[in-house]
Amino acid sequence: MHVAAILDIKGRDVVTLDPDKTLADAARLLAKRSIGTVVVTAGDDIILGILSERDIVRAVATLGAGALEAPVSAHMTRSVKTCAGPDALRSIMERMTAGRFRHMPVIERGRLVGIISIGDVVKSRLGELEAEASAMRDYIASA
Repeated sequence: MHVAAILDIKGRDVVTLDPDKTLADAARLLAKRSIGTVVVTAGDDIILGILSERDIVRAVATLGAGALEAPVSAHMTRSVKTCAGPDALRSIMERMTAGRFRHMPVIERGRLVGIISIGDVVKSRLGELEAEASAMRDYIASA
């Protein structure tokens, strides 16, 4: 299975935020949307960075509550790993595991078109494995 198949199922909606918003703004947005990550973009879906709950917690742990008034740009991850629709889920799972991150924006022609999580990848991969196991059982039963 490929990244595009996940987006076909879950949709292509991506929650984004301007880099000049505060960490408090980001925290409210994450809580309101019940998500763990927001993609930081320029106005035209160009990725500038990514901000996770972990980034906010680290900022507050290091700088105290005043960190919540800092701009997102000061605490976001700037080196964002991305993928594309044709990418195989097995390689995406390996990249996410090796890099120890849980969300990966999907890019098409240089523009943000979706986002996948490790949960999306694992769920899809388990579905593939279940289908393979079922096919094997059917094959063995018919032999």
